[in-house]
Amino acid sequence: QVQLVESGGGLVQPGGSLTLSCAASGFPFGFSHYAMKWYRQASGKEREFVAGIGTVGGSANYAEPVKGRFTISRDNAKNTVYLQMNRLSAEDTAVYMCYTSSGGGSWGQGTQVTVSS
Repeated sequence: QVQLVESGGGLVQPGGSLTLSCAASGFPFGFSHYAMKWYRQASGKEREFVAGIGTVGGSANYAEPVKGRFTISRDNAKNTVYLQMNRLSAEDTAVYMCYTSSGGGSWGQGTQVTVSS
């Protein structure tokens, strides 16, 4: 059974940075064989794609609003995917969740990121 556990969220001032982590387990063919994605959902809004990363040596892609500010990466030895977020603004306030297609599509519980002064 695939499990995804996010951490690293919190309250940060505008212009600040945070790094989110998503610890993964239970992948039937090994974590490194699966692409991973980050999504976010702000209060009252639809869930939206933030960033994705391919398998071993895979490339990354980003939603337009976060390009140049966010960086997705993975450590296959630790079964973990990261989201480094820089120059945060109030518009980035949301619950951030990681996702994998393994297990028929699996979501983490999410971690809250609040950008406020």
